Amino acid sequence: MDNIYILMIAALAILAIADLVVGVSNDAVNFLNSAIGSKAISFRTIMIVASVGIAAGAIFSSGLMEVARKGIFVPGEFYFDEIMIIFMAVMITDILLLDFFNTLGMPTSTTVSIVFELLGAAVCIALIKIGADANLTVADLGNYINTKKAMEIISGILLSVVVAFSVGAIVQFFTRMLLSFDFEKKAKWVGALFGGVALTAILYFIFMKGIKGTNYAKIVVDTIYSGSPEQLLDWANSYFSASYETVKELAKEKKDLFKVDIEAGTIDLTLRGLLETYVLPIVAVGFVICSLVSYVLTAVFKINVYKLIIAVGTFALALAFAGNDLVNFIGVPIAAWQSYEAWVASGIPASEFSMNVLSSKVDTPTVLLFVAGMIMVLTLWFSKKARYVAETEINLSREGESKERFDSNFLSRGVVRGTILIGQGLNVIIPVPMKKYLDKQFTKKVVQLPKSKTFEMPAFDMVRAAVNLMVAGVLISIATSMKLPLSTTYVTFMVAMGTSLADRAWGTESAVYRVAGVLNVIGGWFFTAISAFLAAATIAFLINLGGPVMIAVLLLIAVLLLIRNTVNYRNKVKAEKAEDSLTKSESGSIQGVIEESSDNIKSFIKRASKIYSNTMSSLAKYDLSDLKKSKKGVAKLDAEVEGLRDNIFYFIKNLDDSSVGASNFYISILGYLQDMSQSLEYITKASHKHVNNNHKKLRFNQIKDLKQIEQELNDLFGQIKDAFSNREFERIDVIINEKQVLFEKVNDKINRQIERTRSEESSPKNTTLYFGLLLETKDLITATMNLLTTYRDHYKN
Repeated sequence: MDNIYILMIAALAILAIADLVVGVSNDAVNFLNSAIGSKAISFRTIMIVASVGIAAGAIFSSGLMEVARKGIFVPGEFYFDEIMIIFMAVMITDILLLDFFNTLGMPTSTTVSIVFELLGAAVCIALIKIGADANLTVADLGNYINTKKAMEIISGILLSVVVAFSVGAIVQFFTRMLLSFDFEKKAKWVGALFGGVALTAILYFIFMKGIKGTNYAKIVVDTIYSGSPEQLLDWANSYFSASYETVKELAKEKKDLFKVDIEAGTIDLTLRGLLETYVLPIVAVGFVICSLVSYVLTAVFKINVYKLIIAVGTFALALAFAGNDLVNFIGVPIAAWQSYEAWVASGIPASEFSMNVLSSKVDTPTVLLFVAGMIMVLTLWFSKKARYVAETEINLSREGESKERFDSNFLSRGVVRGTILIGQGLNVIIPVPMKKYLDKQFTKKVVQLPKSKTFEMPAFDMVRAAVNLMVAGVLISIATSMKLPLSTTYVTFMVAMGTSLADRAWGTESAVYRVAGVLNVIGGWFFTAISAFLAAATIAFLINLGGPVMIAVLLLIAVLLLIRNTVNYRNKVKAEKAEDSLTKSESGSIQGVIEESSDNIKSFIKRASKIYSNTMSSLAKYDLSDLKKSKKGVAKLDAEVEGLRDNIFYFIKNLDDSSVGASNFYISILGYLQDMSQSLEYITKASHKHVNNNHKKLRFNQIKDLKQIEQELNDLFGQIKDAFSNREFERIDVIINEKQVLFEKVNDKINRQIERTRSEESSPKNTTLYFGLLLETKDLITATMNLLTTYRDHYKN
């Protein structure tokens, strides 16, 4: 039986490595987004700075494993065999949950997930113990669970969301009001003062998060009292209003801040105690030094202080992530290993060995922290999912228009309408001079770019990136000093959303989509908590019920799900790269627009031909799953056409003065492409609806007719694709002349169906579907020919 625990420890070690990978993929969004979005420094430099921060944070995180041992449950109330069930359930749930969110590209909190998984698994095992003891009731659950800590976590979630968003918006508003969007032309002393504030906040944050929980935090830096034991108690009584017992309690609770030795009559102040006791003097001195350094760097060495702030801030948040969140990935396996060592040394049966040992603090071996840090660094460099998750926050905070990932909903529309009404009310109250000043400060710079080149502009400027990093650092520092639980993901994300709002990045064109995105992400966070609790409780129950066999089954399922998600994600990425996507026109001349449009037409025709063929074949086979794929293919194609139409404004702005006529051509082409996609949409939806409702299959003659039309249409599409691929546009006239032949064949099929309907057809649903497919095919052919005619006429001209 002992072997099963060795195998469980080995499994937990492997799960810890996998959890590090999926955890970093999720949490890289916390420290990468500001630097990536602002493009202040190169991507390679960003990754190097973040890697150094992660490595340092991992090594300094030795004392942060307490939550896995005693933060959520009372370890003395559980036996070794029960603790191992809890830990195994937590790790299996955590990996699957985080990988699920990574695949969706949604940032979530690893802190919240691990806490609620521990809570769910511990509650499950506690209820099982209560159920097995006739003397216990559900009211005794509080003896097993650290309910106070759990409530602190939940309140911390709600508080951090609101506070981070509000503080981020307020700080960004006043910063922009002082610096404006033309901040680089401000006097050097202005940038130096901003650099002083930002660097002081970030450096204080580095010290607070970097040394917390490590032995460095306990280094004595000053003796604030020295005397006899009696004098110490008298001094403590007057200074702290403390009795002997209170001084002893001070020595226990504040051991990271003070070292109290009653026998020696001394109270020593530690390094962390110094940082938390003398906050204002330290910050004041730091501000003066950082401001002077910023001015010298700007004035003498011509270094952009905003880039320096972003680099230092990225390092700081990476350090905090590794130091704070490493417990979420390896805390449980390390606690399991330490439990196993204690149990083996005791010689007591697993079902009788109380886990009081977890109540005491045990430092994590540095070598394990180093290995974990290296795994995190490698994941940061090679994980594509990390960058996919990062795109979500960057796009939601992007300046101006972008491809929106989220659709609007009634809630986001209501929030935007309410905000507009509030803005209109404030507009009446604010004095006119103040409004003019604000409008001037918030006027965005117009960047003139050469029309011959394509530029990818930063998602936001360096001021906003610096504020994101500074505010997030300050809030996490305050929470750390006050021992308030919070999620670094929640803080960094909500700060970024608050600064975006204050910076007027959410205009009327994008506000409903951005707000919907924020609401979706926040909803996902609460889903994380609920699903983590329920899933961990369920898995703990199954392991308790099935024992070693159930553990093997659950591990196998977890591995298969991870493999499936990874394969699906890679296939999705490959499909997106391989697919002939429609591209926005970047040219400023009519010749360039005609050339670029030919590529779009070729890609559209290729995909339309495939969709039409798959729909007819699936309908003939009565294959619902393939019809569903055709529907998705049309929806994606239609969305791409809609995206091109949304870009018309920027396309017209980009045209040369001599090529304004290209706008009519481009708009006409997009109109015909949309007509074609709408015809395909009707064909796929009608076919899917027919099969999904289990109506009669089409008759053999009907299927035969449709396959003939499909073959003729595919031949037509094939000729069009070849003509545009090889730039043989003189063939367009020949293709257009074939239109009437194909029309006549479709009309012939319609007439035949009319005859069959009068004589032998018995299914009204079949008749409706068949006529609908043929008529929509005629519309598809018409739109195609109109497209070719328009292209031919403009090409000849």
